Amino acid sequence: MKRNTTALALFSSLAFFACKSTPDEPAADAGADVDLRPPTPPEWDRPVTRPSDGDAVAGHASCKYAAGAMPAETLGTSVPVDKDIPIDTVVVVMMENRSFDHYFAHLNKFAKRTDIESAPDNATNPEKTGATPGASIPFVHAPHLCTLDTNHEWSGTHVQWDDGKMDGFVETNEGWGTPPNGDPTLAKGDRAMYYYDERDIPFYYNLASTFAIADHYHSSILGPTWPNRMYLLAATSFGMTFNGFPDLSTYTFPEKDSSVLDELEKRHVSWNLYGEGTSGAAVIYNVSFLNRWSRTVKLPFTDFLASASDGSLPQVSVVDAHIAAEGPAQNDEHPPADVQVGQKFMSDVVHALMKSPKWAHTALFITWDEHGGFYDHVAPPAACAPDAIPTKFEPNDTTGGKFDHLGVRVPFILVSPYAKPGYVGHAVYDHSSIARFIQTKFKLPALTARDANADPLMDLFDFSSPKLLTPPNLAEPTIDQAELDYCKKTYAKP
Repeated sequence: MKRNTTALALFSSLAFFACKSTPDEPAADAGADVDLRPPTPPEWDRPVTRPSDGDAVAGHASCKYAAGAMPAETLGTSVPVDKDIPIDTVVVVMMENRSFDHYFAHLNKFAKRTDIESAPDNATNPEKTGATPGASIPFVHAPHLCTLDTNHEWSGTHVQWDDGKMDGFVETNEGWGTPPNGDPTLAKGDRAMYYYDERDIPFYYNLASTFAIADHYHSSILGPTWPNRMYLLAATSFGMTFNGFPDLSTYTFPEKDSSVLDELEKRHVSWNLYGEGTSGAAVIYNVSFLNRWSRTVKLPFTDFLASASDGSLPQVSVVDAHIAAEGPAQNDEHPPADVQVGQKFMSDVVHALMKSPKWAHTALFITWDEHGGFYDHVAPPAACAPDAIPTKFEPNDTTGGKFDHLGVRVPFILVSPYAKPGYVGHAVYDHSSIARFIQTKFKLPALTARDANADPLMDLFDFSSPKLLTPPNLAEPTIDQAELDYCKKTYAKP
């Protein structure tokens, strides 16, 4: 995440205020007084005619459906909706800056299968600049559990994509970034071609091979963190291609919904945001995050663990690691973070849910906001433009482009007793698919054309015969202290 320092200072400052409560504030519990919430719009409960499965698929492919479409109007008759989905507790965790191949290119070998779409062992990317122009840089196992940050801006990602050639990863990372210790070898483009496997992130490999994953789950745009995080909750970046706050002056609540959080509030579905630091939702709401819903919606991660333990989680929880605070020991996995620290955080989330009284009807969606500049071999497909909001670029960015392609693939894991064990979904998804699942479960309309035409991930579930009601035994991951010490010594700012 290249830093917009003014926005970052504000973004980080919300960490204190979002969790702060005073005696004058409304109660911060998950079941806030329904009478304080606006009424549910009656059109959300209008009679609908469902399309056939074939017509729905064709409609999605042609971007037929628009903002305001109810899930039942866009999904075939074989797809369960609202009351037919036996999930009562939805949890979403979005980590930072890792591509699918960067993490899971070797999952096939680990799981003893061949059907996961993975980079070939002999994958390379050309070195177009640097010490050896024209050389082929191989896809190799990372020498350490941390690296210097890699280029994942709108301009850099478009060069990496290169109209589907996926050959610009080394080029855009050669000399990109400033090593804290001044060692220029840390900024070599080769680092974009590093991968991790079960030796480095064993918990993720066990989790992915036990539950269900998707190998064509993409970030939502060919760009950086904040716009992609906006798509998770809003199915649009409001025109933003860089890390800055959108203009929400016309999205007054409750008159006009800006995200699925607004919709949940109007449907009277309980929800909360959890985590240390600020919330990913703040990239949408800026300072209005603090008072938009007239209650405290952001709670510490310890509250999430306690509520999971006693069965008091709200119907929807969005959980964040300590985002926007980069460093080698941070748990969001944003480079230069030691990846095992983030893996431990995720293990805490997973184990808390598997031990929860609510486990039998829980769905945990795990993904990463964007690829972080790391190599992936799959060309992002075309996508439905979310809306007609003009594209906003950083000053001096002459890249151009629109929101008509998905971003680079990122890992995705569904953890649920209803997840198909060891299943790999091959359909195309993006972050708006998670929003569409929430809308499908709680009977909420599409916010934009992107989520209206999104696949809500139903293929990964088996609602008729859950196989994982008894949680599997997943070993708690450990952190290699020598590697963490290396990361701190190498990447800690002076």
